[in-house]
Amino acid sequence: MTLILGLLLDALLGEPRWLWSRMSHPAVLMGRAVGWIDTRANHGTNRRAKGTITFALLCLAFVGLGFALAALPGHVIDVIVLAILLAQRSLVDHVGLVATALRQSLSAGRTAVAQIVGRETKNLDEPAIARAAIESAAENLSDGIIAPAFWFAVAGLPGLLLYKITNTADSMIGYRTAKYEEFGWAAARFDDLLNLIPARQTALLIWLTSPKRAALPAIMTEAPRHRSPNAGWPEAAMAQVLGIALSGPRIYDGQSRDYPFVNAAGRRMIGPADIENACTVLWRTWALVLFAALVVTLF
Repeated sequence: MTLILGLLLDALLGEPRWLWSRMSHPAVLMGRAVGWIDTRANHGTNRRAKGTITFALLCLAFVGLGFALAALPGHVIDVIVLAILLAQRSLVDHVGLVATALRQSLSAGRTAVAQIVGRETKNLDEPAIARAAIESAAENLSDGIIAPAFWFAVAGLPGLLLYKITNTADSMIGYRTAKYEEFGWAAARFDDLLNLIPARQTALLIWLTSPKRAALPAIMTEAPRHRSPNAGWPEAAMAQVLGIALSGPRIYDGQSRDYPFVNAAGRRMIGPADIENACTVLWRTWALVLFAALVVTLF
């Protein structure tokens, strides 16, 4: 029942500006904690060891916090924390804004998509903007909804907070750059491990909610083409369901990356309507998760 209420509360309220303009969002606090270990320990020699030790201590601290919160009487805290750390409503809102902006102008679309992706956006054309938004939708469906819900179902608040601090650390220090390749190694590998099941669950859920029922073998074939061992699964499923090509070449930090397309035979001339279709997939998948939680609760 806690998971059901958390899903509903997040979908209803999202991230109310009146609240988070007055206090720091827990995700922001997690980011500050990761930034603190980065500043204090990411220098000198033995960076992999330093990164592993400080990241492990950070994980232990948040697991401990999870146990402390779970020990409080009742389930109100559980519901509130879960609703805050799920991201269905905010994901749909942010992705949908890209479609709205893109209908206004190319410049507005670039500005909107820059809020949700890490690649350079100043030279993106309309199909590239739409592709970036849809990729973000697919990846964050796994990272922001399915994985947190899964780890909460498995291990309660300790599991939820462990996942969220790991995912936050990976997004900040889990890069293969000179600065982070060694220091962020543990965070990146542990994030891969924690997302191993949820990423594949997400692909299956997207497939199950597709009216056209895209070919599951095609999803399984296309997913490994992605540069990420996990993100390829929700992206491959989204690409098949929408009949479009995702991933492909892009620019990070001024350097062109010639990544292969996922579902290369799919449409490449895409736009705002495809972004809106992706948002529909997000809500259908959320509804299936809610239904599954209801069935488990009842039976």
